[in-house]
Amino acid sequence: MRVAPFIAVTLVLSAILTRTATAGPALVFDTSNGKVLYAEDIDDHWYPASLTKIMTAYLMFDAIKKGRLKLDQKLLYSKTARRQPPSKIGLPVGGKMSVELALKSLIVKSANDVAVMVGEAISGSVDKFVADMNATAKRLGMTRTRFVNPNGLPAAGQVTTARDLAKLARAVLRDFPEYNHYWSLPSMRIGKIRLRSHNKLLKTFEGADGMKTGFICDSGFNVVATATRNGRKLVAIVLGEESGASRTLRAASLLDYGFQQHAWKTLFNTQTVDNIALDPKPKAVVSVREEVTSWSCSRKKKKKKKTIKKKKSTKKKSTNAKNVSKKTSSAKAAAKKPVTKAAKPKTAPAPAVKPKATAEKSTAATAPPAVTGTVKQPAPKPTPASDGAATVTKTAPLPATALPMALTPNPSR
Repeated sequence: MRVAPFIAVTLVLSAILTRTATAGPALVFDTSNGKVLYAEDIDDHWYPASLTKIMTAYLMFDAIKKGRLKLDQKLLYSKTARRQPPSKIGLPVGGKMSVELALKSLIVKSANDVAVMVGEAISGSVDKFVADMNATAKRLGMTRTRFVNPNGLPAAGQVTTARDLAKLARAVLRDFPEYNHYWSLPSMRIGKIRLRSHNKLLKTFEGADGMKTGFICDSGFNVVATATRNGRKLVAIVLGEESGASRTLRAASLLDYGFQQHAWKTLFNTQTVDNIALDPKPKAVVSVREEVTSWSCSRKKKKKKKTIKKKKSTKKKSTNAKNVSKKTSSAKAAAKKPVTKAAKPKTAPAPAVKPKATAEKSTAATAPPAVTGTVKQPAPKPTPASDGAATVTKTAPLPATALPMALTPNPSR
């Protein structure tokens, strides 16, 4: 019995189905015929994030193919490009970059400012370029996709679906195979600086050869990933993962499942990216910001926690300061108490006895007088080393029990 392959398939399938509560749509298909190997919520709306740049690159390839751009042509860096937030290259306004370097920066670095540079170079303005993006999406059959900007930065109306992204990925690979090597770049260089791809599958998954990752807080971690084994190229689409690691793991699981099930799935399955039944009631786009494990998304929460901790620490400090001040004040008060006179020990009064008069007189005459306070000793004779000191007065040491605690002699010193 061939038990091992069955166990492997079961493990891969369980890895695919074991999803977090925030995981979004998923899809695996064969690029040669579009046959779907696995599909889940592929018509639900989702924020594309930097997967938008796949369409930007598509229009860039088209412009190069038609002669409107050349790989060695220089693109101008505008004020609009400069205003884009990271990820970005950050040239000075008026700076220039070659089309080929811009293409690498768009795919590997996912540079938002470069996407604006490309749009302005191809269509004259960002608004016109976005209109061209939407026209191309319509032509490719991406019926539930709408673009608002060329880089995927947060925008309320910028949405897509896993099915539409599958159509776009398939179109890029089919229409511009001569540029496929750009999608598989693990890194690039700008001068002496090396920039690495966010697509970890290129290093960890056997046969991985593209394409693009995407992330904003509202979308979670997205990826369109391609891999080729034994001449078969598959595409996995994962949307809304909570971390980059879970995105990589889920995409790898989907691709593994696709390769293992390819033979009988393509034999008996007739569903393709184009003809699979369209969901009549897809879910509206939602934000997964609260579930994403990224410092940039939970920064407000962390600030609140820090302020609460600071308040607690200040309260503790104030109470500690009060306690310390009380201790120091009590110590000072104890130090100010006079120590020259010893406290008289309280003794129980003797019982009243009426002695004889003769005995009382004799005891009064013979008993020495009571000594209180200090006792002066006779002054020693001055010596030559005393430097003319006439007299020296010594005070008899008092009992240690009569001293305050702060002034009790320390035997260790």
